[in-house]
Amino acid sequence: MKTIAITGATSGIGLATSEALLEQGNKLIFLVRNTQKAEEIISNWDKKSHVSIIQCDLADLNSVKKAAEELLKLTDHLDVLINNAGGTFQERKESKDGYELHLAVNHLGHFLLVKTIMPLLEKSKTKVINVSSEAHRAGNPNWSDLNLQKNYSAIKGYGNAKLYNILFTKSLVDKGMTSYALHPGVIDSGFGDSLSGFLKIMWKLGKPFMKTTREGASTSIYLATQDLPKDKNGEYFKDKKVKKASALANSSAARERLWEESEKMVNGFL
Repeated sequence: MKTIAITGATSGIGLATSEALLEQGNKLIFLVRNTQKAEEIISNWDKKSHVSIIQCDLADLNSVKKAAEELLKLTDHLDVLINNAGGTFQERKESKDGYELHLAVNHLGHFLLVKTIMPLLEKSKTKVINVSSEAHRAGNPNWSDLNLQKNYSAIKGYGNAKLYNILFTKSLVDKGMTSYALHPGVIDSGFGDSLSGFLKIMWKLGKPFMKTTREGASTSIYLATQDLPKDKNGEYFKDKKVKKASALANSSAARERLWEESEKMVNGFL
């Protein structure tokens, strides 16, 4: 039995990942924004006693800090952390702390979570799995405007954030940890509901070709449960196989800069 913490566990591929890992006999810790929804979901599960729930709003760094501290009290060993939660936003929005919402929800909240529980992760030799996307190939951050106050678009915001997931993965490996990033596939879930205009049309046209949430969860489940060779550490996966990420995703200068900028942004919570 593994102890596995997962963000965004109550919908989409996060829920499908959780269901599969629970079926395999693992103990789960849900880090979720809506604890009532989580309680309703697990109320009918046979193994609900194997699930703990911690309130964690990734768009609120104070909430993330509290969740991390609660996690440290809850367990002294963690086998796997799956940073699964994410989102895309058609219009530019900001988090409670004033950060652009793609940046906050997809990257910064997870960054603070990992930084806060780092002693536990190092002691447990925790495997950290970051759910990225092929959209990372559209990522090309302007380091002087990470909040996208100029020339905002949902594609730019999401692409940058998914790029950060891979850069973050590789930074963790630089620091001696085990970490993987992955593309789950284009999933037929509620993910595209917030889109509008041309993007919404394209989403609807693509629906017949999309994966189910369980199919989309398969690579997360694979990475969480399999012991992979050391030479696969830090790699980006698609369909349970290593996939070459973009040149920028493999840039050591980019990942060092992202880590430095991220530390500045969460500095008041460390």
